[in-house]
Amino acid sequence: MYLRHISLTNFRTFQRLEVDVPEHVTVLVGNNAQGKTSFLEAINFFSTLTSVQAGKDRELINFTALEEEMPVARLVMDFKRGKADHKMEARLILGNGGNGGGRLRKEVLLDGIKRPLQHALGNFNSVVFLPQMTEIVEDGPDERRRYLDMTISQVYPGYARELSEYNQALSQRNALLKTLAERGGDAGQLDFWDERIAEKGSFIMRTRLQMLGEFEQQVSVVHLKLSENKLPLTITYLPGFDRKNGQSAQDAFTFSAEKDADSCKISQEALKAAFVEKLQTVRKDEIQRGVTTQGPHRDELRFIANQIDMGTYGSRGQIRTVLMALKIGEMHWLREKTGEWPVLLLDETLAELDLAHRDALLHALGDCEQAILTATDASMFNPDFLKTCSILKVEEGRIFA
Repeated sequence: MYLRHISLTNFRTFQRLEVDVPEHVTVLVGNNAQGKTSFLEAINFFSTLTSVQAGKDRELINFTALEEEMPVARLVMDFKRGKADHKMEARLILGNGGNGGGRLRKEVLLDGIKRPLQHALGNFNSVVFLPQMTEIVEDGPDERRRYLDMTISQVYPGYARELSEYNQALSQRNALLKTLAERGGDAGQLDFWDERIAEKGSFIMRTRLQMLGEFEQQVSVVHLKLSENKLPLTITYLPGFDRKNGQSAQDAFTFSAEKDADSCKISQEALKAAFVEKLQTVRKDEIQRGVTTQGPHRDELRFIANQIDMGTYGSRGQIRTVLMALKIGEMHWLREKTGEWPVLLLDETLAELDLAHRDALLHALGDCEQAILTATDASMFNPDFLKTCSILKVEEGRIFA
């Protein structure tokens, strides 16, 4: 899989951009704040249909376009998957609201045909590696769930739909819990929403379990190499509900492919039944709190190396190593599941790594069909490596040879 051409209109710093993208490895060189990261963000947007770093997608629309009556950002790409050529277009349309305050609408077209967002996912795969992504390891569980969901959605398009429907049902159930807490009423009204979030939530948890069972194997092998065979890495999955009453969620169902490979064999039906039962058990407490306390919206991941939680006790170097293992493992997992190498996007990554890790990362480039790296100075790369690359320059929202 590789990108042939990309066109951007009113996206971030790019008011108008047309670029033919070389095959294999491209190095994008330019000073800070010229558009390097935004270019990678635009490519990755086609994989997840959301921004990898913006808090809200409306932030992706160029600020000068916000002066228009109905601001629109347009992204178009031509790419090759297998033997077939494809065109994908994404539009971010901001409704009337004054100074960008309207409601954002997304539209996606694949080969000229408008598709629901969930159906458009999975057609183009990429792995993006930004220096600030260490937050996946060291920040709160929201970041880890988001990373997990965005990765899974590239392989299982139906997952994004189920996740959206779960969140909608969760919002409705929380509203009902709050009403019951403030005004009282028939608690039996929760039965419908219990069933609904258990159905959607069990699918989400089962898919996460299945993915992690496969994914951890890839990540562990990479991490072992990066740590010179000293630190095997395990990923521990802590579901957001207590499957066995009387125990904490961590005691009840911790997942690690190395230590508990059978965990991913639990059926969705068994998870759903346990979920419904748990919601019944904690119903009184949840009504008092006015919020749903159980479910995949409270799932957690932890990264453990040599029995040490890297997110809590890992050094900066160790955290970077974990992130690097995650990203290279992600690349191999996507290849395994889709049959295609994803496009690898590396933003200023080498500047953050020591020589050993640089060599390991550059070695990983040999596995993929296409990679795009950014840097402020091409001299940070080995001259022999640069001879094998295409080099493009970035300056004030323009990209040229």
